[in-house]
Amino acid sequence: MVFNASIRYVDDSLFIDGIAADSIAREVGTPAYVYSLKQVTENYRRLRAAFAPLDARIHYSVKANGSLALLQALGQAGAGFDCVSAGEIDRCLRAGAHAPDIVFAGVGKTREEIAYAVSCGIGWFNVENVAELSYINDIAADTGVDAVKVALRLNPQVSANTHPYMATGHGAAKFGLTADVIREVLSRQSDYSRLDFAGIHIHVGSQLGDTAATLAALDAALDVIAPHPRIRAVNLGGGLPVAYRLNEEQPSLASLVNELRPRLDGFEVLLEPGRALVADAGLLIAEVLYVKRQAGQVFYIIDASMAELLRPALYDAHHEVAPLRRGNDEAVIAQVVGPVCESADVLARDRLLPRLQAGDRVALMTAGAYGMSMASNYNARPRPAEVVVSEAGDSWRFSRRRETWENMHMDEVLVNWA
Repeated sequence: MVFNASIRYVDDSLFIDGIAADSIAREVGTPAYVYSLKQVTENYRRLRAAFAPLDARIHYSVKANGSLALLQALGQAGAGFDCVSAGEIDRCLRAGAHAPDIVFAGVGKTREEIAYAVSCGIGWFNVENVAELSYINDIAADTGVDAVKVALRLNPQVSANTHPYMATGHGAAKFGLTADVIREVLSRQSDYSRLDFAGIHIHVGSQLGDTAATLAALDAALDVIAPHPRIRAVNLGGGLPVAYRLNEEQPSLASLVNELRPRLDGFEVLLEPGRALVADAGLLIAEVLYVKRQAGQVFYIIDASMAELLRPALYDAHHEVAPLRRGNDEAVIAQVVGPVCESADVLARDRLLPRLQAGDRVALMTAGAYGMSMASNYNARPRPAEVVVSEAGDSWRFSRRRETWENMHMDEVLVNWA
């Protein structure tokens, strides 16, 4: 069985490139995230090639996975970065990114975050509030910065074909500015002497099931900026989907590019993919703690939970479950659940899986995006280790060691009221 070019079975053992997953698990313990740097960079090159007819600049959406090792690999491959907090900007700079290659997005930037981003000299602000424009302008004036490049994010009032929690372009969403507000802002650009209104930004959601919403949003954006020929940059956002199920078909990138090309002729094009670059490059390894038979069901209770991988509980998301070693072909319908004290702590429902035993190890697949970045210490659980397999595929290293109880408590104090 092959999940992608880097993750596959070899002689009934699951491999990440040239490394057996079980050999990593034996050394680092479980749960643990493992990422293939080769798959990450191959995904980046694949997207660059697909969008080459648009000469698109790709900024990786850091919120998908902020691992310093992944940021470093993507930056070395040529990617820029899309950040939604000052903390993400700091992570990118620590990983070697150049500030002009960073876009700062987000609906609720603080003045302190804006000041930090201006002081760093980042390349773009994606602006979603009128007051934000004044903040950026005033901070630029106070610090002697002549021109800060901004793109106004349009809320196109378009409903995307995706999970409701991932849809961001409809009228009831908190994101972006309406077309009327953007037209008003652009009619008085002189009010903002330190801003360069150079672009328009759209992003209608994540894990988009088709291209219709993106094209409708783009058409709306181009209509808004038509009277302003100096605005020559269009940021298409992200949302490119990945396959979470085996043999799941995805919308054609070539077809999307063919639709975009005539619309964007003469424009600078930016993209902000996140999961499309890292999701299928990562997996979460866990160990079976108990096998429980109850109420006519089989439960595989594993040592990973919603604290380590929130997506199934939050989105009812699907992740394939793969044993690290295949052997027994006999299968059973099972529930794969974690140890957290919540009924929502179910990683996989009603899955046809081999008969597993306590001590067997499994991998939750396509976990490279919104896994570790959304992990928490709920139930006082230390966050898992992260491991990267080299681009050559022949060695691995820790990119983050497993959190300890001491790590979790180091910023707390016991208050003595005496």
